[in-house]
Amino acid sequence: MDGSAASWRNTTHDWASTVDTDHLTLIRNDPAVFAPGGLTHLVLEVVAYAADEAECTGGGHCTVTLHTDGSVSVTDDGRGTDTRLDSAGRVVKKPVMATKDLRFFDHPDAQLLPDGRPRRGMSVVAALSERLVHTNRRTGGAWVQEYAYGVPATGLTPIDDDGTTGTSVRFLPVPGLRTAGGPLAADLLVRLAAVWPQLSVEVEDLRVRPDSRSARGGP
Repeated sequence: MDGSAASWRNTTHDWASTVDTDHLTLIRNDPAVFAPGGLTHLVLEVVAYAADEAECTGGGHCTVTLHTDGSVSVTDDGRGTDTRLDSAGRVVKKPVMATKDLRFFDHPDAQLLPDGRPRRGMSVVAALSERLVHTNRRTGGAWVQEYAYGVPATGLTPIDDDGTTGTSVRFLPVPGLRTAGGPLAADLLVRLAAVWPQLSVEVEDLRVRPDSRSARGGP
């Protein structure tokens, strides 16, 4: 689809808005409200998007990796984040990190995540992370973009197209959220993700010894 982003139909996010600084500031100023339960909740916010993709495509898989530096990555095999060309031929990615999810944020009846807390969207994860790297592989091209506290730190940087599709989000939460809610256990994540029947989840915990790193759940 070509043309002005302002004319594109909004489904989950406002295409005409690149960065909503007020929205991101609101989240950063109240992590207890937007990330109840700490790191586990942030991970579930990301996995929920993989579950959306699995539901749309009839099934999918994602891998959650717990890194030794305190960061977490979630990689799925979905279609990739929607990416379009504007009227000037520039690549525009749906602003999932830096603007509110129109389906959930501010909605009192928003979908509940497996931890029993309301889903608010990927911008919560981005705003509450010192850094976040979004790698996007979609039919027609692949890009990577970096963020700092939800604000893009780079533009879309093209990467080699390896023939696959999907997204990978690696984020480093702000220090106060890395241990909030207690240790993040691989088996706990798998049990929580089991509520999405069309998504299989694998957890790789690089923080522990090699013989106890993997856990799986889902179909």
